[in-house]
Amino acid sequence: MARFHKLEVTDVHKTIRDAVVVSLKPANDADFDFIQGQYLTFRQDIEGTEIRRSYSICAGKDDGILQVGIKKVDGGAFSTWANENLAPGMTLEAMPPMGNFHTPIHPNHSKTYLGFAGGSGITPVLSILKTTLMREPASRFTLVYANRGVNTIMFREELEDLKNEHMGRLNVIHILESDAQDIELFTGRVDEAKCAALFANWIDIASVDTAFICGPEPMMLGIAKALKENGLSGDQIKFELFASSQPGRLKRKASTARIEAAKPGEAVVIIDGSPRTVTMTKDQTVLEAALAGGLDAPFACKAGVCSTCKCKVLEGEVEMVANHALEDYEVEQGFILSCQSFAVTEKVVVDYDQH
Repeated sequence: MARFHKLEVTDVHKTIRDAVVVSLKPANDADFDFIQGQYLTFRQDIEGTEIRRSYSICAGKDDGILQVGIKKVDGGAFSTWANENLAPGMTLEAMPPMGNFHTPIHPNHSKTYLGFAGGSGITPVLSILKTTLMREPASRFTLVYANRGVNTIMFREELEDLKNEHMGRLNVIHILESDAQDIELFTGRVDEAKCAALFANWIDIASVDTAFICGPEPMMLGIAKALKENGLSGDQIKFELFASSQPGRLKRKASTARIEAAKPGEAVVIIDGSPRTVTMTKDQTVLEAALAGGLDAPFACKAGVCSTCKCKVLEGEVEMVANHALEDYEVEQGFILSCQSFAVTEKVVVDYDQH
């Protein structure tokens, strides 16, 4: 099971007014050998409360550095603390890289990639496009990047430098919600209609091998629908959804008939090879039961968005009420997001050590 490690903060710089790029140095580089598009889960004590948040790695594989981008969110305890307090020499605790927002890279590939990013959703997409352009010299990448205005564009200068470095292989289309642009199509929101217009005039969708989407859920759903309507299959579309468990949001209720009919029972939770039995009510998720039983089960967003709480069901049955992180084949193999899974049998056995 993934454990927290101490990382030294070696540099902090602002990319826009309300976002910082944090450079980190782990004690053991092998523990943090990431795949492009993955994220780190951090924990920090803020005013006496342990806060856990996940942030995507924005560095490319060949940058020789570990970096994450953290944009300040209204009411966001960790993002506000990081933007206002982080400085070189400080220490952060983080789990090793996780996430499936990537596809295999091979130097002989000659592919066409399409990326959509909204706001700070650029961070994992930046890691993907930098790595792809460097390691697949015959491949091409088009990025559609949506922001409110010019002053909210994270990594604006870095993207321009990448266009110059990989001349003719990287095309960046900025869509700005509030700032007028020379081309009317590039003003407004990225929705299904905007995508249709882009595919008709600017992007050869028929040539796209893989599309990456990272941003708020409404934007992602519209883009995904447009991509499928224009010929891309589900396997060609990769998602990374923003975490949605912000302060003040109501807790999800266990309301399906099967969960309501379940009886209180027990969960056997395997962590680091050691099985522990905890009691479980029908209103508790597997994660909640494990934490209530004093177990150090891994978690971050608690919203079914990241895969930090991923575990495998070895016995019994659960119902997962939300899943924005696991692939279909992982679910078929018995993996669940424990923060979104309720027992529907009196006993379940789950293993956090299997990945």
